[in-house]
Amino acid sequence: MKRIAAILFLLSLGIACPAQQPDRKEVRRGNREYGKGRYKESEIEYRKALVKDSTSFAANYNLASSLYRQGNFEESGKSLERIGEKVAGKPKAADYWFNKGNVDLQKKDYGAAVQDFRQSLLLSPDDMDAKESYAYAKKMLEQQQNQDQDQDKNQDQNKNQDQNQNQDQDQNQDQNQNQDQDQNKNQDQNQNQNQDRQDGGSDGQQPRQIPRQQAEQLLQAVQTKEKETQDKVNKEKAMALKSRQKEKNW
Repeated sequence: MKRIAAILFLLSLGIACPAQQPDRKEVRRGNREYGKGRYKESEIEYRKALVKDSTSFAANYNLASSLYRQGNFEESGKSLERIGEKVAGKPKAADYWFNKGNVDLQKKDYGAAVQDFRQSLLLSPDDMDAKESYAYAKKMLEQQQNQDQDQDKNQDQNKNQDQNQNQDQDQNQDQNQNQDQDQNKNQDQNQNQNQDRQDGGSDGQQPRQIPRQQAEQLLQAVQTKEKETQDKVNKEKAMALKSRQKEKNW
C-alpha cells in the first residue's frame, strides 16, 4: 500500500493547470506546498482556488490528494465525486479512477474500489499498479463477504439457540404448571375424601335417605316383628307358669 500511496503523490503533482483558469496561482502554490509535504498548507491553497471556481477540476483533484495524505478519506472522496461527471475524456481520467479506488480502499468500501480500479484499467490496460490494486481490492471484497456470511451464520445460530432455549423454558413452565395442577387436584381429592369421612361416618360413605312410604313400611314390619316376639315370649311365660302350677298341685 505504500507504493500505491507514492503513486498517488506523484499523480497529484502531475496535474497541470491550464493558463486560462483564474485559479492557476492558488493551485500552483498548493502543488508547491504539497511537494514539500506540507499537506495542510496545500489544502488551504486548493480551497482558495475553489472559492474562485468551485467546479475547478485541478483544484478538486489535488485537494482530494491533499486530504488523502492527511487521512481525511471521507472528504477526499467527496472532493473526487464533485468532478466525477467532468472526468470523462480528461487526460487524467485513468488516474482519477485509480485515486478514487485508493480512497475507497481506505474507507473499506471494497466493492466500490473494485469498480474504480476496473474503470482505471479500461482506460489504461497496461497500468501494473492498477492491476495489482484491482486484485487486492477483489481479495479484500471476498474476505469481507465471507466475514459477513459467517457473521450472518453465527447470528442465525444464536437466534436458533435462543429460540430453542425459549422453547425449553416454555416446556418446563408447562410441565411445572401441569405438576401444580396435578398437585392441586390431588389436594382437592384428599379434601373431598376427608369431608366425606366427616359427613358419612367411619366407613367414609354418606347415609342414604329412603322414601317416606318405604320407611313407614319398614317401621311397621319392625313393630309387627316386635309384637310377634312379645306374643311368643308371653305365651312361653304362660306355659311355664302353668307347668309350675301343675307340679305344685301334685
